[in-house]
Amino acid sequence: MDKRGESRKRWVEEHGGKAVPSMKRRKGGHDYCGVCMYMVTISVAGRRPLLGTLRNVDGMHERHWVETSTLGIEVKRQWQHLPEIFPQVEPLWLQVMPDHVHGILYVKERLPRPLGHVVSYFKARCTAVMRDMLTYGETESRDKLVLWETGFNDRILRNAGQLDRWINYLKDNPRRLWVKRHHQDWFTARRGITIGQWTVDIMGNRFLLDVPDKVQVQCSRHMSEDEIAVLGDHVLERAAGGAVIVSPCISHGEKVVMKRVFEAGFPQIVLLENGFSPLAKPHGRQFDACAEGRLLLVSPWEHHNERRRITREQCLQLNALAALIADG
Repeated sequence: MDKRGESRKRWVEEHGGKAVPSMKRRKGGHDYCGVCMYMVTISVAGRRPLLGTLRNVDGMHERHWVETSTLGIEVKRQWQHLPEIFPQVEPLWLQVMPDHVHGILYVKERLPRPLGHVVSYFKARCTAVMRDMLTYGETESRDKLVLWETGFNDRILRNAGQLDRWINYLKDNPRRLWVKRHHQDWFTARRGITIGQWTVDIMGNRFLLDVPDKVQVQCSRHMSEDEIAVLGDHVLERAAGGAVIVSPCISHGEKVVMKRVFEAGFPQIVLLENGFSPLAKPHGRQFDACAEGRLLLVSPWEHHNERRRITREQCLQLNALAALIADG
């Protein structure tokens, strides 16, 4: 083993009994030592764009990409070196963005310590590399510099096909960043918006609230599939005539109808039980719908990280808010 490998082994031994940095989002009751696949997100402290630069900002090329900095290249190298210290893990992907990284990590054998220990080691190695890059005149303060924010987020990937979907999603991150920069109002949570007696937070095209023709979708849980299909036809006809469709998408019928509206490309306002975190943004196809100005997300409540079952009282409140928006 070379000197770098020996130093890494010593780090693991020296830090083995110490607590890992605080964690941002964990799944309660999950075994973070067991075999599993994760998508891990780690942000640069202060969200400084130290890892690379977004290219194609003028839109002259077919795609957008992040040109990694020297530090960003080293971060990639440290990610790929993880199996040298943790042979139980396999790095499957790393998407470097200017101020954060998304990594997919496969824990193929049981870890002696939880996933946070692996991430803690990776972060410490990257910070050490950053400090080593400083010039002689900067050495006085380099030991105080930290590359990453405290903690990390993880998403557990369990289902067939998730790996490919997430890799494709991460590859598309530079394009979505470009879109966000050009439509900042549509990808920033606006808080304290008044709708009647409600105070809500919104994200997306807020001007959809001003469209005079809006239709609420509310379906009983006892509606048959035929009844849902008839309602869907009616709603699509209204949407084609310029109406904005509004619903919290709680019941099966509401989800089916709103999906048809979404697939047809018509504008809609979706009410949410969970609010928006400070760095929240729409994901997947909702992101593109926001970029096209045909989606507004509304929540009357603050963000939470817990998995909660929506209560009957919340369902009634969201439907009442949907009715108020549709009548406004």
